[in-house]
Amino acid sequence: MIVRNRNQKGSALLVSLMAVLVLTALAAGLAGYSGAVQKENRVEKDSTRAMYVAEAGLSMGINAVRTGAIDDTDDQIDIGSQNTPVDFSGGGYWYSVFNNHDDTMTVVASGMVAGEVVSLEAVVEQFGDGVYDSALFAGNSSNDAAYDMKFGGTGTQADRVNGNIYSGGNVKITGGALINGQIRAHGSITGGTGDTNKSQPIPDIAAMNYGTTAHYNVNSLFASATYVNHSGLGGRAFQVPESNPAHIFRRNPNDRTANTSTTPKDDYFLEDPYESVNTSATVSPSNGTRITLAGHDNNPGSNASHKVYYIDGNLWVHNSKLFNFTLYNSGSDPVQLTIVVKGNIYVSDNIMYQNANTGGLALIAMKDSAYTDSGNIYFGDPSFGTLERMDAFMYAENNFLDNNLSATGSAKVTVNGNMTAGNQVRINRDWGTQHSKLTVNYDARLTSGTITLPGLPTAAASAQGWNVVAWRVVATP
Repeated sequence: MIVRNRNQKGSALLVSLMAVLVLTALAAGLAGYSGAVQKENRVEKDSTRAMYVAEAGLSMGINAVRTGAIDDTDDQIDIGSQNTPVDFSGGGYWYSVFNNHDDTMTVVASGMVAGEVVSLEAVVEQFGDGVYDSALFAGNSSNDAAYDMKFGGTGTQADRVNGNIYSGGNVKITGGALINGQIRAHGSITGGTGDTNKSQPIPDIAAMNYGTTAHYNVNSLFASATYVNHSGLGGRAFQVPESNPAHIFRRNPNDRTANTSTTPKDDYFLEDPYESVNTSATVSPSNGTRITLAGHDNNPGSNASHKVYYIDGNLWVHNSKLFNFTLYNSGSDPVQLTIVVKGNIYVSDNIMYQNANTGGLALIAMKDSAYTDSGNIYFGDPSFGTLERMDAFMYAENNFLDNNLSATGSAKVTVNGNMTAGNQVRINRDWGTQHSKLTVNYDARLTSGTITLPGLPTAAASAQGWNVVAWRVVATP
């Protein structure tokens, strides 16, 4: 039998008491820690949910931009607020859209769940909805980093562009050249100021399927053509009756074989054998040889305006006897047409609208995979410097190139419309001290909706509208 004294019993009791106190403190500490962890987890969970709710609000804000809820005339729109959020998934969001007036808009959205707030910001940039939104456009589809869209000349020969320009490469401005519009480039800009590191889409020409969707297949319409001499227009050529919509073309005239002998496929010349010939050298619509459409001005046949004409071959605006051609109609129905060529387009004589307010001509050159030299639009007279004016909306799937814009060629060329190339605008206009002046006056009637032309290509659907170019978390405003 062990006998403990009173001091030993007291010590044991004290140790036990201290142990209980330590364990109690540990338990309280663990409970507090567990509560803090749970609270932290809850806050983190609510913050994550708030992030998702903010993303929903951001998406709604971006969609508001894309659907036109805010446009160029607005400065800002606000949807909801922190006090009155839009309910969403157990929380709520609110957003604001700010118009930066530089083809970009900023969307700021906040999401709130159980008092936790997260805010996001996105910058969206606008892309044109077609290829006719710039005075000059070169998509640089070949991704040539050394490509320069060049402008130059001095004094009265200095280039002038009245409208916006875009280069998928660089822009180089020298001398007295002037761009009266916004300059955008994927690469560098020298000699001027503008936006760099920009990308803009080019259209999907193949998706247009012109071979089957065009109103008129010109090759098929010439199946029954007759070989006819025309002293006024020159040479013998294949022609179709005036009631035929394709009568505005002559195929393979034998007085221009020096120009066409090296081109693949058939060559169609835009000239009307049923109209009187005007040999005036004065550049004006009233001095042009008229081109009139079937069904217009009491011409036989159905109305051939507002139609797409498709040619599997080459198109020429070139006549060795004439200087000017005019799209003409005296009636109220305007002359508006789109000519699509699977080959090249050669423009060496003047083509003009009789009515500049209602007339419209789109010229589209498509590439042919069987021929490297295709999908181009050539400027300049191969023999004489007669090209001075073109009234047209022009798209070359490949390039714009020059054809004798030299010291003996055209000293100046004016385009009233636009020039758009899927690849490059490569018109060499400098020979020694001679510079062939290029003036482009942008025609905004298509983009404004003043006129409509059938069958125009648009930018790839995936690239139209507004693209998000920046995204980040920001402090709640």
